[in-house]
Amino acid sequence: MTAKMVVEGVTKRFGDVSALGPCSVQVQPNEFLCVIGPSGCGKTTLLRILAGLVPPDEGRVWVDGEQVRGPRPEVAMVFQHFGLLPWKTVWDNVAYGLRLQGRPKAEIQERVPKFIELMGLRGFEHKYPYQLSGGMQQRVGIARALAVDPEVLLMDEPFGALDAQTREFMQEELLRVWRTQRKTVVFVTHSIDEAILLGDRIVVLSSRPGRVREVLSVDIPRPRSGDRVRGLPRFHELRHRLWELLRAEAEVVR
Repeated sequence: MTAKMVVEGVTKRFGDVSALGPCSVQVQPNEFLCVIGPSGCGKTTLLRILAGLVPPDEGRVWVDGEQVRGPRPEVAMVFQHFGLLPWKTVWDNVAYGLRLQGRPKAEIQERVPKFIELMGLRGFEHKYPYQLSGGMQQRVGIARALAVDPEVLLMDEPFGALDAQTREFMQEELLRVWRTQRKTVVFVTHSIDEAILLGDRIVVLSSRPGRVREVLSVDIPRPRSGDRVRGLPRFHELRHRLWELLRAEAEVVR
């Protein structure tokens, strides 16, 4: 199978701080790849490099065989802190990416309601972000990303700011949407449980500068739900292995 994305020897420095790499990994078409690692290991930096928002100092990133040299229309990103425009309504926030791409008005009018419906936001089209809960704001962010019909969806701890109950609900919602949309997803998280529930594979990064320490396959059948998955012996085996890896990296930092 030809990889959808290839990260080849990528490094990134900020001043005298080496943040990432060298880092190499491949992402397969329609794969849900989770990335986990200690705080400060370069997870967000890696995601921004994949999105073309930050250039690597060394190495290259490829999407469908083409080198990433800047933002690409087939790659969309969902940020941890929602990234909504507070002066725009839900409808206009979802339409924002389409307008930036210069899509025809008729296409925007057709696509925006579809993704508002998909993310369970019907009835809130004319609300502003401050009138929504955190979970609903993140739904708007995901709807905005999906509306441009990306082939690759990059998600930077999108549920990190949510309370535990809302986070579990949003995990279930994301799995539901992914089953219907089947995008290639790269999902950064600090949560071991979340990575196992969502991912096909989990990339574990080392402490800074982040390198690929190990890649684990999540051989748990889909469809998955939180309650069912957490009761499986394989879940606990994977969780134990991930905890061992992360604890070892934390000890390196000390």
